[in-house]
Amino acid sequence: MQYRTIGSTAVSAIGLGAMPLSIEGRPDEARAVATVHAALDAGITLIDTADSYHWHAGETGHNELLIARALRCYPGDTSGVLVATKGGRGRPGDGSWTVTGSPGHLRRAAEASARRLGVEAIGLYQLHKPDPDVPWAESVGALRDLLDAGTIRAAGISNVTTDQIREAHTILGEGLVSVQNRYSPAVRDSEPELRLSRRLGLAFLPWSPLGGITRSSLDGPPEPASAGTPFHRVASAHGVSPQQVALAWLLTRSPAMVPVPGASRPASVQDSARAASLKLNEAETALLDATGQGAS
Repeated sequence: MQYRTIGSTAVSAIGLGAMPLSIEGRPDEARAVATVHAALDAGITLIDTADSYHWHAGETGHNELLIARALRCYPGDTSGVLVATKGGRGRPGDGSWTVTGSPGHLRRAAEASARRLGVEAIGLYQLHKPDPDVPWAESVGALRDLLDAGTIRAAGISNVTTDQIREAHTILGEGLVSVQNRYSPAVRDSEPELRLSRRLGLAFLPWSPLGGITRSSLDGPPEPASAGTPFHRVASAHGVSPQQVALAWLLTRSPAMVPVPGASRPASVQDSARAASLKLNEAETALLDATGQGAS
């Protein structure tokens, strides 16, 4: 496993996006816990969750509670695992998402997340999305207050622009350690935010990092070299899945990049973890760089 840094913390270069374990179509508890344990067995030390990762109304914190249970019953050492959670979004239970970025809500949400995770201080707490009805400085100021109170050890922001990153960095200083925006082979419009994150020393955690890559061949033999996108053809050449190639390619995009692909099966998260050791040559990287949004 390769390692990268989020603030002063070394984490696995590939994380686990835990959302699929709690939302629509989620697996049963046994398979969900097995998926988390498989991630830990594979050397993954970053788990990304949120209080809004749940399915039905009244389930706020479902994913956080699941992660806490999985960590408690893991037979190995979990002291080096960074659990990153988020606040500021909600799910009424009808499939929609809400946004609430008021300081009072964020304070209460962070305190509740810490209780569910069973920690005195959250390792990384991320503002899930800017609230258009709340001044950005006020929402970010709530993160500053949480840092000062010791409720969280580090802060992150998600779904943001370069201007919002700069303003948050001014307010939070070294307390701001990460940015989480959508970025994948098919969606690269957060390239400016990725470049700025690197310049500021922030980790960049792409969500939905496998956009444009099918998962049909994850548990089967490599697809023929003539099949699929360039990601599929490179995968065939290496005898691995397109998922591994996509994640390995993301790691070449920037030393700030720490992908957090979702998983709901042990085999899937183990496949993702192996991407950290996959080496792409210059020609392959250039081919995938040029694929752009044609990968979708």
